[in-house]
Amino acid sequence: MQKFYANGKLLLTGEYLVLDGALAVALPTKLGQSLTVEPNDEQKLVWESQNSKSYPWFQHIYTHLHTKIDNNPIAERLRIILLQAQKQNPKFINNLVDNVTTKLTFPRNWGLGTSSTLIHLIAQWAKCDPFELLFEAFGGSGYDIACAGADGPISYQLQEHHKPIFQPINFNPSFKNQLYFVYLDKKQDSKKGIARYRAQGKIGEAKIQKISTLSTELINIGGLHDFEKLLEEHENIIAELIGFEKVKSIYFSDYWGSVKSLGAWGGDFVLVTSNRSFTETQKYFNEKGFQVFLKYEDLIL
Repeated sequence: MQKFYANGKLLLTGEYLVLDGALAVALPTKLGQSLTVEPNDEQKLVWESQNSKSYPWFQHIYTHLHTKIDNNPIAERLRIILLQAQKQNPKFINNLVDNVTTKLTFPRNWGLGTSSTLIHLIAQWAKCDPFELLFEAFGGSGYDIACAGADGPISYQLQEHHKPIFQPINFNPSFKNQLYFVYLDKKQDSKKGIARYRAQGKIGEAKIQKISTLSTELINIGGLHDFEKLLEEHENIIAELIGFEKVKSIYFSDYWGSVKSLGAWGGDFVLVTSNRSFTETQKYFNEKGFQVFLKYEDLIL
């Protein structure tokens, strides 16, 4: 039996602009996905994907990988990923004789990287390059792939020819007990978000550099007040760039702290700051109808 694991992800700075080379700060999460491989005697690849409650949400049996699957888009997407992995490593699954089980440790709708963790897991299993696998199968910036195998917060930058540069950073703010994550439960499609961003046309180098500078300053930040100022400046830049209203303005206009969108705007988690107690802060968001409220230290590696 073989077993592999990949971390989930959150993008703290650089959303959208990371695609054009901006320096981003990314946070791998303690929640992720595992993949277990066991041999069988059936000459089939038997695949089962389980949610965080161990309930199968996807099942498929592959007898070969070179025939398109028309009536099951998830099975077809997985087939393409497996073929791309095989293209990198021709020795990978030449014989379909495995039972494969994946299991999430976070709810699928949380947006912590169901796809990116899967890509990283398959790359581990196939002994191939997870970034090449991502760029061939999905596209995107690749920060989520870097998070999948990281041990803590990272800086990430996509250079020319899809060359990812990333490294561990010492992002361990003294005020992290005043940082929380709120789940908005308004799932966003990352591909559509990227398409909207691309529709803006060529992004000026000044904006890319400004976000890179903010990311660098955030890594070396001192206190909560300065941190909040950087978050708000970042939100203003992205809001102007993509023509979206800020999440705080839409849902939390009377909130006393900062609210920062993470990744595709308007959907999954936001980061919030608070100089008040955990109980008072949680109560505010719960009364607004947002029940998933997590401490920074409970979610981030």
